[in-house]
Amino acid sequence: MPSSTQAGGRVLVTGGAGFIGTTLARELADSAEQWVVLDNLHPQVHPGSQPPADLPDSVDLRIGDVTSAEDLDAVVADLRPDTVVHLAAETGTAQSLSESTRHGMVNVVGTTQLLDALTRAGHVPGHVVLTSSRAVYGEGVWRNADGSTFQPGLRTHAQLEAGTWDHGDGAAHVPNSVAGTHPNPTNVYGATKLAQEQILAAWTGSHDTRLSVLRLQNVYGPRQSLSNPYTGIVSLFSRLAREGTSIPLYEDGEITRDFVYIDDVVSALVAAISRRPADHVRTVDVGSGVRTTIGDLAREVARYHSAPEPHVTGQYRDGDVRHASCTVEDTVRRLDWEPRWSLRDGVAGLQEWIATQLD
Repeated sequence: MPSSTQAGGRVLVTGGAGFIGTTLARELADSAEQWVVLDNLHPQVHPGSQPPADLPDSVDLRIGDVTSAEDLDAVVADLRPDTVVHLAAETGTAQSLSESTRHGMVNVVGTTQLLDALTRAGHVPGHVVLTSSRAVYGEGVWRNADGSTFQPGLRTHAQLEAGTWDHGDGAAHVPNSVAGTHPNPTNVYGATKLAQEQILAAWTGSHDTRLSVLRLQNVYGPRQSLSNPYTGIVSLFSRLAREGTSIPLYEDGEITRDFVYIDDVVSALVAAISRRPADHVRTVDVGSGVRTTIGDLAREVARYHSAPEPHVTGQYRDGDVRHASCTVEDTVRRLDWEPRWSLRDGVAGLQEWIATQLD
């Protein structure tokens, strides 16, 4: 497949008016023949169902829902996209336990509706790009004290209630990687994201086209919704620290995540879009490659605002994983990409943007 440093052609971006989609459009939309966004402007993400003010003028925004065959047919038949970037998804881990149907409808049925619309239009795009999630790994791989490894399942409610946060006696988590970790989601959200991957792989494989799957770690940065309670802990911690409040830490404060700045995620997407995979499916992890405890994240945010020291609460979320992080060497090699933002610089960048929104 030919490579390009630009989007080129006709591009359809589902959910493209959100956090990632808006930032991606600012990077690539002007280089595309057409950049069409289908987004339902859900009020949980877009207060008042208003589109983001900083979508480039070159973006053709169509208000519609990926669960609606009629909405998708209208866009697909008209555009006949060369590239489909599938961002539309419900993302809240905790919310997926209480609103499982909503997550299943948007993430799973929304994906099948998209494929059916392409089929009805008699059109096969040259490349489909999916933003998946680190949640497909569940707890990933752990290593016992004797060196043997195992892949634990869900931490039970009883285990969490007892404050037994880790798996096994003295076991340690091994950072996730595509090459070494079999997907094993432990919550509804992760299960729906894995279903998206498998559905798209089956369809694109049957139609001899290309699929890129980017499993994103915890994305944060400017344009992240400040009103969505499920948008991520970095923005939540930022709001509390700005108010001079001590940030509460769940479990013992030692939960680990890989926090990756939005600019690094978008540069990975640009690389994936511009370089179609040589094989049918290309699956990569996108993160900073650095595992960070939520305690260390909270202290960094508190330091920026001179807020009180964070405090451990012992609270927990059912369905949450203890540790999640990734290695990025394979992604660096396959996409000719690398993460550039440190946690300190990323936290500062987010705080500066928040100040422009709230001050």
